[in-house]
Amino acid sequence: MSIGWGFVGTGGIARDVAGALDLAPGGRLAAVASRDVDRARRFVPDGRQDVGAYGSVEEMLADPSVDAVYVATTHPQHHAPAKAALLAGKAVLVEKPMTVSLAATRDLLDTARERGVFLMEAYWTRFLPGTVALLELLGRGEVGEVHGLHADFGFPAPDSLARFHEPAIGGGSLFDLGPYPVGLALTLFGTPSTVRVAGSLAPSGVDRQVALALGWDSGAAAALSTTMVARTPSRAWIEAAEGWIEVGSPLPAAPGFTVHRTGPDGTDHVSEHDHSVAHGHRFMLEHVHECLTAGLTSSPLVTPQFSLDLATVFETAVRELGITRAAELEGAD
Repeated sequence: MSIGWGFVGTGGIARDVAGALDLAPGGRLAAVASRDVDRARRFVPDGRQDVGAYGSVEEMLADPSVDAVYVATTHPQHHAPAKAALLAGKAVLVEKPMTVSLAATRDLLDTARERGVFLMEAYWTRFLPGTVALLELLGRGEVGEVHGLHADFGFPAPDSLARFHEPAIGGGSLFDLGPYPVGLALTLFGTPSTVRVAGSLAPSGVDRQVALALGWDSGAAAALSTTMVARTPSRAWIEAAEGWIEVGSPLPAAPGFTVHRTGPDGTDHVSEHDHSVAHGHRFMLEHVHECLTAGLTSSPLVTPQFSLDLATVFETAVRELGITRAAELEGAD
């Protein structure tokens, strides 16, 4: 089975994923859609006569060679093409965050469930070898019960990076960078029971930086932060009963981790685990191909509950800080 992918959007992330698609067995680029059809044509690799270029999502969805749709538009414009694809019966992989409002994310999840169509948020870090190895080590109990997480991701975003500064295209550090530290916390501990928020806003109303304190009924806690005005280590450390683990920088790439175990004599035993890879999106695409081949309508790893939890945490931050956003569906009720 070869899955024909239709890409919505032609920006940098779309090009990264298209490059990874060439390395992921089971799929191929079938079509590209952009509001500017010339951009769609330029996105198509030279000599690829079998790839359609369209000036609208509707035209692309009518192409019978498209089995699945990857939505890579700016954050506030995810909902409309993703929903159109789901209603057309196409499997959907949508960039993170799935949308910029809890209501819009719920709507996509509900539509996918009602239609019996595959939908997954493109949290690619979950499928990287470094993340897989980390979760396997924790699952074996090699550092005992995990109690806490500290994770950050940030850097000074220059004015030329408009996606950070303009509400209309999902500006702020939370929507752009937040899925990585928050996603790791949700992967480790599941649905949080409490969310506390602090931060500051830019004159445009988008967030400059956000600090999140998440808690779980188990007693686990996470301190997470994002910023577009300061440089941070962009890494994480996990606290456990019998040691701690430092996850290397940059956090999204999960390049490896260092395990510190405390021996019976109180000495620190250190082991390094290097899992650096190129074209890391291919592991996510391989997972989606496996899910579709198996006839699944959701991923068992990046689940609908994961996306709902991520959207809930973000919605809390938006409301408590008063972040300005351009959401397609704003109401959370």
